[in-house]
Amino acid sequence: MNVTAAVRTALSSITLGLLITCTLLGQDASRQREPGRRARERRKSQENRRPAVPPTHADVKYGPHDRNVMDVWLADADKPAPVLVSIHGGGFRHGNKSVSNALLKHCLASRISVVAITYRLSDEAIAPAQFFDSARAVQFIRHNSKQWSVDPNRIAATGGSAGAGISLWLGFHDDLADPGNDDPVLRQSTRLSCMIVNNGQTSYDPRFIRDLFPKSDTYRNSALAQLFDVDLNNLDGLPPEKYKLFEQVSAINHLTKDDVPALLFYGSQMETPITSRSIGIHHPRFSRPLKDKMDQLGIDCHVHAGLERGNSERGKLTMDFLKKHLQVD
Repeated sequence: MNVTAAVRTALSSITLGLLITCTLLGQDASRQREPGRRARERRKSQENRRPAVPPTHADVKYGPHDRNVMDVWLADADKPAPVLVSIHGGGFRHGNKSVSNALLKHCLASRISVVAITYRLSDEAIAPAQFFDSARAVQFIRHNSKQWSVDPNRIAATGGSAGAGISLWLGFHDDLADPGNDDPVLRQSTRLSCMIVNNGQTSYDPRFIRDLFPKSDTYRNSALAQLFDVDLNNLDGLPPEKYKLFEQVSAINHLTKDDVPALLFYGSQMETPITSRSIGIHHPRFSRPLKDKMDQLGIDCHVHAGLERGNSERGKLTMDFLKKHLQVD
């Protein structure tokens, strides 16, 4: 090899080495930027979830467990105000007390107080803990009704997904008041005036869900498996007490003629194909059996499919329904 060729070879090797080094450094820099980007996105998401109006009372304990906590916004009213209780979703596995900023502002402007609650998640306690925690939150509000100047006879509930299922369960379940209980909170009523829910499940019984979506594995949703602590691949071979638990926490099973109105929203259309368990578990088809049963009983029930959050029509429907059934002028 002559000198010129040797120099060319050396320069090529150096150039290649520099290119590899730059590429690796670029990848390292990208990896270093990625956590920063995700952190910014998380912060932005958290900021978006922060209430536009600071609560009157923040992090109020309503029960003995760590997650028995609520935020309370008291409306500026000259008489005891009705209350909307916001129950978060998250598949019973995550989530925290929250309320839509738009809904919060509309409620306070309409002299409706708002309470956002959280409850024990399924990694801490299986069902029915989440449902009874939420019932206690309603009782706690009534227990404090004089102190907070709220009307104990006008309480509504709202929530999405798991929060929707709990809201419906509260609305249809027999009153859990225990007048002789040593705990004064548990002496209070758990009854509601109405419910407004989003992407809600009217039953958490996997057998009901299997029948509702016969060509889907929606019933094997992992959130349900954790909620009940069962193997849903063995749905037909579970202990009898598990089937009783399925039925206990399914709102539609508790519906009777003396129950209250419900407004149900779904982001999907009735015809939306079920291509995943997530789509299935939030599908408007859940509303059909409930709507049929409520219509037969003569109870006000409205279902709107294909209305996403933020839709102006949805906001108007929500407030009109809420004002009507909370008897707000």
